[in-house]
Amino acid sequence: MTERFRIAVVGSGPGGLSAAARAAERGIPHVLLESEAHLSNTIYRYQKGKHVMDEPGILPLRSPLPFTAGSREVILGAWDDGVAALKVNVRHGAEVTAIKKQEAGHFVITTRAGTYEADNVILGIGLQGNIRKLGVPGEDLPFVQYQLDDPDEYAGETIVVIGAGDAAIENAVALSKQNEVIIVNRRDEFARAKQGNLDLILKHIDDGSITCYYGAAPEKVEALSVGRKPGRIVLATPKGRAQILCDRVIGRLGATAPRGFVESTGVQFPSKDPASVPAISPQYESNVKGLYIVGALGGYPLIKQAMNQGYEVVEYILGEKVEPADEPLLRDKFKNMPGFSTVEAALKRVQDNVRLLSHITPLQLREFMLDSDVRTPKQGDAVFRRNDYTNSFYCVVDGTVEVEVNAETGQRISLGRGEFFGEMSLISGRRRSASVFAGPGCVLVETPRRSMTKLINSVAAVKREIDLVFITRAIQQRFAPNTASADLADIVADAEICKYQADEVLFGEGDPGDSLHLVRVGSLTISRNIGGREIVLSYVPAGNYVGEMALLGDSTRSATARAAVATETVRLGADAFKKLLARDPGLRLQLQAEYRQRAAANLAMQQAGRGADIISFLMQQGVGEATDVLLIDESLCVRCDNCEKACAETHKGTSRLDREAGPTFANVHVPTSCRHCEHPHCMKDCPPDAIHRTPDGEVFIGDNCIGCGNCERNCPYGVIHMSGRKEKKPGLLSWLMFGSGSGPGEAPYAKDSKASEKKAVKCDMCKDISGGPACVRSCPTGAAIRISPEELVGYAQSRN
Repeated sequence: MTERFRIAVVGSGPGGLSAAARAAERGIPHVLLESEAHLSNTIYRYQKGKHVMDEPGILPLRSPLPFTAGSREVILGAWDDGVAALKVNVRHGAEVTAIKKQEAGHFVITTRAGTYEADNVILGIGLQGNIRKLGVPGEDLPFVQYQLDDPDEYAGETIVVIGAGDAAIENAVALSKQNEVIIVNRRDEFARAKQGNLDLILKHIDDGSITCYYGAAPEKVEALSVGRKPGRIVLATPKGRAQILCDRVIGRLGATAPRGFVESTGVQFPSKDPASVPAISPQYESNVKGLYIVGALGGYPLIKQAMNQGYEVVEYILGEKVEPADEPLLRDKFKNMPGFSTVEAALKRVQDNVRLLSHITPLQLREFMLDSDVRTPKQGDAVFRRNDYTNSFYCVVDGTVEVEVNAETGQRISLGRGEFFGEMSLISGRRRSASVFAGPGCVLVETPRRSMTKLINSVAAVKREIDLVFITRAIQQRFAPNTASADLADIVADAEICKYQADEVLFGEGDPGDSLHLVRVGSLTISRNIGGREIVLSYVPAGNYVGEMALLGDSTRSATARAAVATETVRLGADAFKKLLARDPGLRLQLQAEYRQRAAANLAMQQAGRGADIISFLMQQGVGEATDVLLIDESLCVRCDNCEKACAETHKGTSRLDREAGPTFANVHVPTSCRHCEHPHCMKDCPPDAIHRTPDGEVFIGDNCIGCGNCERNCPYGVIHMSGRKEKKPGLLSWLMFGSGSGPGEAPYAKDSKASEKKAVKCDMCKDISGGPACVRSCPTGAAIRISPEELVGYAQSRN
């Protein structure tokens, strides 16, 4: 006879285990079906001795089973004890092969060990059976693996770990004790990692026990027939290709839902995207009534969240009303939204109104909103202004905003409910390209850069939609300001996003003119070969375009375009560009005028001689990603060090400038001083979010710095250092009478306070001083200047 239960739980991961434990605690007829001979196979397969964290710390735990941060073994032991004490009805070796809902309303669950019936089914099966592989040739070679059970099994090896999530970090750190470990991060930061793991990996990278390749990706893995190593991996890095001889490659790239099995139960996915998760209600119920989904399969991979869901879903099945653990936090977020009644209604309003957020589940939306803020500006208020250096992202929930695309004419376009803005600065790192003002009834969701980047990296459908809008608006802004988005659909469809590593060529001098490039991220140099030498003619930052000269004249390329730093462009083919010209006769005249200006500027630069070499030198120093850089004319500098002294005097005894350090070419010296990069490296992975950017562009460190040193490690230019608070400088009378401290024109007083903790310090461009940077103002000969990369060509010409 087939056994029948009120609740059948499939899978004993944290969510399923918690659900079964709550059912047992409530005395509900239940069964927990587990394919393995042990509980919680996901946790069981963690590497031995792994420290498991209990994030998010702000959430309380709701479960009959205990869970606090600790080792894998301790946590599994506590769960085994709890399951035994509660007398949870566990059936091991019961791999589920089918779940079918009957006309009578109950479910028939078929396993390899028998058949069961249940009124309700809770899926807690996780993602571990569908591991993502490298996706390159050689991904299945014998020395490539996708799981690490015991890091102590390996010693004296060179091991490459691919991935940037928690599993990759934990594997890399554990292996580094007795191996040479290289971790490969496709991004330029560890955006998806828990805070504890983030701190851990950065510490190991800093002390040299782990080598990290940022912005890198595998191209292929090859077996070697000779040599001491069994193989090698070839990486595409921002500096070109890198080959690493290695003993082992471990891919930790996450997993995808077991879609075939889940869909066979009748559960629907919102899209065909392999990374999408099933659509479920706030009560965790799928489109199949009575079938619930908790944990990683529902888009919530954190253990505490999954355990809370397991507890809550049982309460929902029993008809109880239970407030989600994050409800009070979200209620506080929404309290100022006009018409706010309940969190559930507010979340539904946001998701119904904003198409971009329709790609994520209601549960993912809750997490997204915890990171965001609801804004209700008054009509006419500025959300941000043109040339601001902010980079948060906005969704319009209700009302409208007015985008001022031309400040001189006052031309504005309106964005209404469901649209979003702020993507151009989010992606490019450049100043805001337009001013935005609130319209009537305006309700916005503002999301910080880090959270938006995490969402873009996690949900492919979100990335695709933002990219599509970015391309459309970039074309509108540069070439078709009076053309509606719908009328550009055919041109946008032909555009593509291209990526280039530093020093990679987009097109070469003499190549056929087949496309135009809008610079989306990074910057380019334009050069010509003159007398056997490559002469840099101009610098092209994000937000500008190159390649139109050859298209306007149907000729070959007159110069070479090269990425100054890692760069992304929107490529428009010749046919698409000609469609734009055909639709707007005035556009050709405008571009021809710009063409003549560029040609004249390029001709002047060709005659600049040494000026072109100066630009090449500055590009080599990374000035291409700067927004403001300090330069010193060595022919004028008298080495008085007034610049350093003034910096120290302005900043309580600690100078942010090292005049002597840094390279020099043709009397142009680049001292060690902050460049206020487009995408500041220092802002990545700052635990207290202490590093900010003012609307004018100055990057500064707030008083909430905790002295972790992440920014110092992340800065590639050595412009940040840790310093204690300096004691107050004695007054002039004390110096005159007792010789205390330093006098006028002497080195600044720099005695650390004994009670002071060291914190990060860097140039803030004297942002609170109306006269501007003290280093420039104090220079008696005018040797010190601060310029933006856009001014480099003019500066180089003046040096000729």
